[in-house]
Amino acid sequence: MKIAFIVGEFPILSETFILNQITGLIDRGHEVDIYAEIKGNTNHVHPSVNDYNLLERTYYFDQIPNSILTRIIKGLYLIAKLGIQDPIKILQSLNIFKYGKESLFLWLLYSLIPNFNKDYDLIHCQFGHLSFRGMAFKKINSPNAKLITIFRGFDISTFVEMKGKDIYDQLFSQGDFFLANCDFFRQKAIAFGCPESLIKVHFSGLDCKQFTFQPRYLKKGEKVCIATTGRLVEKKGIKYSIRAVAKQSKITPNLEYNIIGDGELRPNFQQLIKELGMEDIIKLVGWKNETEIKEILDKSHIFIAPSVTAKDGNQDAPINVLKEAMAMGLPVISTYHGGIPELVDDGVSGFLVPERDVDSLADKLNYLISHPEVWEKMGQAGRKYVEKCYDLDVLNDKLVEVYQQLIQPQKTSFDTTLKSITLLS
Repeated sequence: MKIAFIVGEFPILSETFILNQITGLIDRGHEVDIYAEIKGNTNHVHPSVNDYNLLERTYYFDQIPNSILTRIIKGLYLIAKLGIQDPIKILQSLNIFKYGKESLFLWLLYSLIPNFNKDYDLIHCQFGHLSFRGMAFKKINSPNAKLITIFRGFDISTFVEMKGKDIYDQLFSQGDFFLANCDFFRQKAIAFGCPESLIKVHFSGLDCKQFTFQPRYLKKGEKVCIATTGRLVEKKGIKYSIRAVAKQSKITPNLEYNIIGDGELRPNFQQLIKELGMEDIIKLVGWKNETEIKEILDKSHIFIAPSVTAKDGNQDAPINVLKEAMAMGLPVISTYHGGIPELVDDGVSGFLVPERDVDSLADKLNYLISHPEVWEKMGQAGRKYVEKCYDLDVLNDKLVEVYQQLIQPQKTSFDTTLKSITLLS
């Protein structure tokens, strides 16, 4: 199969879930090209980008200015530049009688790839908000391709809050199939108008072989090491875990809390840690690569992921850092938030508490510290669940099945065939 991935930024270190799909499809003999809105930092990339020569498969769209006047002025430049290369396509992109608003507002012009000679089987939009580019790309470049879109979080929460609940009406009428990376977001998409029969859950997978399971024990006199991994932004709720650890330190002073990641709230967290007098216990260790993260988690006993719904409505799916911690055998504490309860079984692989509830976070942390004998059993349960439901190889096979059913429907009806596919996420 020939597949076009529509992505936001590429390359980007934080979206390994997209990389995992790309490389998995290539490993299975399929041809994947990447079409990105923004060119990322090519000097600092995930090893897979170089291993698979992905930059050679990547193309970049012209940015579409928000200002209509700027869009027209830049559009005239594009017409002059691209018109020499592909005058027929330029004329097609401006055919408002055939394409209406997408032509009038120059979406097709800005999505045109000159001298395009590929006929894709599928166009896969990797976030809902990229589907507008995907629809335009399909119309002007590969009209016979099937259009599939996956909802991952921001696109079905904050973006809808910003743009209105009818923002995806056009997509739901034109798209061929839809995925969501958890049932929480699937139900949201259905509530916003996505046909229920055309959307399935497909989780973001994890290569469990890359994460070594290690039972957790507390040696005599050893510090209790706690870890959190995530961007230092509101949605990750890290200020609440900082306060919870500070509260617990009054009971258990022999603590160490490492917060891995960087972001806009770093100065705020530094100030909070200072105000709480926790500089010797709570460390903002900054951004780390995958190897360094594993080294920190190997030495940790408990993992906290205190996600919250941000003021702009942004929510999380079952986040990869939780999967990774569970795969490595860490008991976890997280929140009743977004798709996380689909990953963490409360009381079995860890604990869930209400969002922004410092006291509940501290209570569960105190329980785990007071009962280290439960760590190994919780860690085993977490690893087992991640292996069962989030195995990357299984999920990539299931993704191929969905693709094949879209482009090669069998004797049974399209709807019945898709319903027969059980997607693990």
